Amino acid sequence: MDYIVKNNNIIIHQPDFELDETLDCGQAFRWKKINSDFQCTYTGDFYNSHLTISKISDGEFIFHDTTETDFLDIWSNYFDFGTDYGELKKQFSEDETLAKACKFAGGIRLLRQNSWECLISFIISQNNNIPRIKGIIERLCENYDGRFPDASELAKETSESLSYLRSGFRAKYISDAADAVNSGRVNLSEISELPIETARTSLKTIKGVGPKVAECVLLFGMYRTEAFPIDVWIRRVLAEYYPNGFPEYIVENAGIAQQYLFHYIRNNHE
Repeated sequence: MDYIVKNNNIIIHQPDFELDETLDCGQAFRWKKINSDFQCTYTGDFYNSHLTISKISDGEFIFHDTTETDFLDIWSNYFDFGTDYGELKKQFSEDETLAKACKFAGGIRLLRQNSWECLISFIISQNNNIPRIKGIIERLCENYDGRFPDASELAKETSESLSYLRSGFRAKYISDAADAVNSGRVNLSEISELPIETARTSLKTIKGVGPKVAECVLLFGMYRTEAFPIDVWIRRVLAEYYPNGFPEYIVENAGIAQQYLFHYIRNNHE
């Protein structure tokens, strides 16, 4: 990654990165595409850090009104710029199906999210569609003056007081997750370091956290790249192309491979 500081902006040259493919693929729910004079512009938040980012040309992007310190300390890590996705795609492409998926959406990168925000977001995502998920999270943040509330704040809520979210049955799960994290019954930092099976079990002690939500939190909120969320689309991929399981060389980065496959199958089989 090469970058320059220009006025109050950061301009970067970064291959293997596309805004649409990364920010609108169901990893995170606080990004919105807006009109601009650039090829593509998104505005959004990572926990309580705000950003507007635009695509200038292929491989060239501008981070608007961002300090060099924030870019290096927050956004470079969030967009996983330290990982060579070109090399990952080269490895993945030894498999015929993954080769097609990587070619179809080669600009996907894994977003390294805050584990708490990720937990609540994917509890909200259960049996839900992306526009509605975004709306619920937006209402939650609006209620806290535009911030994503921390666990101590949200633990003061009840499923009844969360009625403004219009989140249905998910309200009681949000409340339980907040209580679990705030009380220390669930320590997300510790879970992120546990062996993967133990980490899965620990997350599933939270009401409403089943296998898929646990995998999403591990992958997107804790950067456990071996985690592998399975929904209807990935189940179809596994049945059709990998009835005997993933190739062994992919397993340690199966979660990243899953992102390419998810985008590919969803956009080619609807």
